[in-house]
Amino acid sequence: MSTGTRRDRPEQDELGQDVLRTVELAVDGMTCGACVGRVERKLRKLDGVLATVNLATARATVSHPAGTPVSALVATVERAGFAARPASDESPDEQADHGPVDDLRQRLIVAVLLFVPVADLSIALSLVPWLRFSGWQAVLVVLALPVVVWSAWPFHRAALAGLRHRTTTMDTLVSLGILTASGWSLWSMVTAGGVPDYASGWDAVLHPSGPLYLEVGAGITTFQLAGRYFEARARRAAGGAVRALGRLRVAEVSILHERPGAGPVEQRVPLLHLRAGDRFVVRPGERIAADGTVVDGAAAVDSSAMSGEPGPVEAAPGDTVTGGTIAVGGTITVRADQVGDDTRLSRMLRAVEQAQVEKSSVQRLADRISAVFVPAVLVLAAATLVGWLLAGTTTGDAVVRAVAVLVIACPCALGLATPTALMVATGRGAELGVFVTGFRALEAVRGVDTVVLDKTGTLTTAAMRVTGVATVPGGPDAETVLSIAAAVECGSEHPIAAAIVEAAGGSVEPAAGFRALAGLGARGTVGGREVLVGRPALFDDLAVLADDLVSWETVGATVVAVGIDGRAAGALALTDPVRGSAADAVGQLRAMGLSVVLLTGDGAAAAGAVATAVGIEEVHSGALPEGKVALVRRLREEGRTVAMVGDGVNDAAALCTADLGIAVGSGTDVALEAADLVLVRDDLTVLPVAVRLARSTVTTVRGNLVWAFGYNLAAVPLAAAGLLNPLIAGAAMALSSLLVVSNSLRLRHAGH
Repeated sequence: MSTGTRRDRPEQDELGQDVLRTVELAVDGMTCGACVGRVERKLRKLDGVLATVNLATARATVSHPAGTPVSALVATVERAGFAARPASDESPDEQADHGPVDDLRQRLIVAVLLFVPVADLSIALSLVPWLRFSGWQAVLVVLALPVVVWSAWPFHRAALAGLRHRTTTMDTLVSLGILTASGWSLWSMVTAGGVPDYASGWDAVLHPSGPLYLEVGAGITTFQLAGRYFEARARRAAGGAVRALGRLRVAEVSILHERPGAGPVEQRVPLLHLRAGDRFVVRPGERIAADGTVVDGAAAVDSSAMSGEPGPVEAAPGDTVTGGTIAVGGTITVRADQVGDDTRLSRMLRAVEQAQVEKSSVQRLADRISAVFVPAVLVLAAATLVGWLLAGTTTGDAVVRAVAVLVIACPCALGLATPTALMVATGRGAELGVFVTGFRALEAVRGVDTVVLDKTGTLTTAAMRVTGVATVPGGPDAETVLSIAAAVECGSEHPIAAAIVEAAGGSVEPAAGFRALAGLGARGTVGGREVLVGRPALFDDLAVLADDLVSWETVGATVVAVGIDGRAAGALALTDPVRGSAADAVGQLRAMGLSVVLLTGDGAAAAGAVATAVGIEEVHSGALPEGKVALVRRLREEGRTVAMVGDGVNDAAALCTADLGIAVGSGTDVALEAADLVLVRDDLTVLPVAVRLARSTVTTVRGNLVWAFGYNLAAVPLAAAGLLNPLIAGAAMALSSLLVVSNSLRLRHAGH
C-alpha cells in the first residue's frame, strides 16, 4: 500500500516459517519508465529479492529474505542513482509532494520569458545585419544563460547521475544538445574576440562562420521543460487515488473499556490501538473506524461508498457495518471484527495501488528506444567529428558538423508528442464536458470493446424520488397520505424523508411529538391523529395493497407505509430515477460497436429495471467492491478490453483495474482520483464523446511519435554528411516541433 505506513511483515510457507519479508521504500528522483526499470533491475539482482516499482506513488514494494537488511535495499536503490528511504508514517495528504511540479513550473516560466526574446533577436540579427547594435552578442548571452543553466538544470543533473552510473537516457541527449549549442556559441565569441564573424542575410543561414546558437540551446530547454512539467503533473494526479482512499480512514476512535464497578468507560485513542473484538462508539456524522457488528443503538448509515446504495441504510443491533462509511443519524456501538489491513477499505486501497503498478504509458516506448537511440547518436556525433577531421576539413568545420548531428538529433519533437496532444485534448475535453486526468488509459481506449457501467449515480441520479402513491380502499386520498407522511418526515434528516417532503411541495406543517423509531421509521401527531411512517411490516392490514407493493418491488423501488391511528392508510414508492441521457448514451456506445454491461451492488430487481429502461442486456447485480474487481478481471481474461464507468468509492478499485477508468463528475473524490477520464457534465451522452476524444488523442500522439522518430532517422544522416549546419538543424528541429504541435491542435475539433 501507499498509505504512508511502513510495512515490513513476514510471509510464511506451509510450515509457518518465514520465507520473505515485504517492505516499502519511498524512492525520489524517478522521472520516467526507464528510471522505474533501472530501480527494479538493480533490486532484482540481489539474491531472493523481488521488486515492483510504482512511478505514480514513488514507492518500491520489495520482497526480500529475512536476512537481507532494509539498509542494503536502500543502498542498492541509491547505487542506481536515486534517493531512497523506508516509507514513513506520514498521512496520505502529507505524502502528496507538490515540490517537483512547482519547481518545474518555475523553471518553465523563466525559460519561456527568456527564450522568446533570444529567438527573436537571433533570427532578426542574423538575417538583417543593419539591426545589429554594439554589444548585441552580450545581450543574447545574458538572456540565454539563465535558461541553458538554471532552467535546464534538471536535465543536466539527470545526465550527470546517468554518467556516474554509466547509463544514458533522453536527458543525456537533451543536456548534451543544450550544452553543445551553448558552449559552441560562447567558444565562437571567445575565439573571435567577442565579435563573431557573422555573414549577412541568407548567407548567414547557408554559409555560417562562427555564429551564435544560443536560441537553439534555449529552445531545447523550453520545449523539453514543457513536456516534463505536464508529465509530472499527470504522475502526481495518478497517486491521488491512493491518497483519497486513505482520507476515508479515521485518525481516532472512541473505544469502550469495562471498569469494575464503573461500567463501560469511553476513551478516545488513535486508530492503531483498535483491536479485533474491541467495542467503539460512533456518533452522528462520524466515520466508522473498522468493519464490525452493531451491538447497541441504531442509526442510518451512509454506506453508498461501499455498497452502491443510493441512500443511508438503517443499522440496528446484529447488522454489519463497514469501515469508512458514515453514521448520518443516531449513535451506535460497534464490535470491531476486521481492523487495520484486514478491513474492506484497506483491501480496496491495496487493489487500487496494485492496479496502478500495472499501468503503462506511451512514454515507455520512447524510453525503450532511447536506450539504443541516445548512445547511437553520441557515437555518430563523435564519428562525424573524427571522420571529417580525417577527411582534411578544418577543426571548426568538423565541430560544426558534429554539433549539427547533436542538435538535429535532440528529441524536442519527441518530448512534445505526448504533452501537446494531452494539453489540446484537455482543453477540448473541458469544452465537451470531459476531464482528462492522464494518458495511460488513452492508450487502451483504441482497443476498448466493452463498457461496464455502474448503476447508482452513473445511470441513475443517486437521488431518491417519490414515484408512486397508493391508498387503501375507503381511506384518505393520495394527496392526504403524502402530506401527512411529509408532516412526520420533515423532522428527520434521512434522505428518504427529504424525498417525501420534496414530493409534498417542500413546505408542510411539522407533526407534533415527532419521535424516530430506530430501524423502523418515525411517528408524530398530525391534526390530532397519530401518524406512523415506516416499513410495510408495521401494518398487517397493508395486504390490500399487495398488487401495488409487488409491482413496486419488481422494479426495485423502496416502499414506505403510512398509517393513521394504528391502521394502514397507504404506501409510497421511492426510486432512484434513471438519468434522462442514459438510454441515448448506451445507444451511441452500442452503435460504436461496444458491448455494454451493467454492474451494480443493488439487487436484481432494481438492476433489471434500470437495464431494461436504458437498453442493456448483460446485467450483474449484488456486486460488492471485490466482486466488481473480479468481474472486470474476468472480462479482461476473456480477451476483452474494458472501460469501467462509476462514481463511488466502491468503484475505485474496479476503475483502476479496468483498461480505461471513467468517473462521472458527481461521484466521490476517490472515484474521480482513480479514473483516467472524468465526465464533468450531468449528461451521460458525454461518455461516447469521451471515447471518441480519447481515440482521436491516441491516434494523434502515435502520429506525432512516428513523425518525431522518422524526422530524426532522416535528418541525422544529412547532418553527419555535412548537408545541414547547426543553424539549419536548429530551424529543422523547430519545424519538427511545429508540425507536432500543429498536428495536436487538430484535436480542438475532435469528439464529435
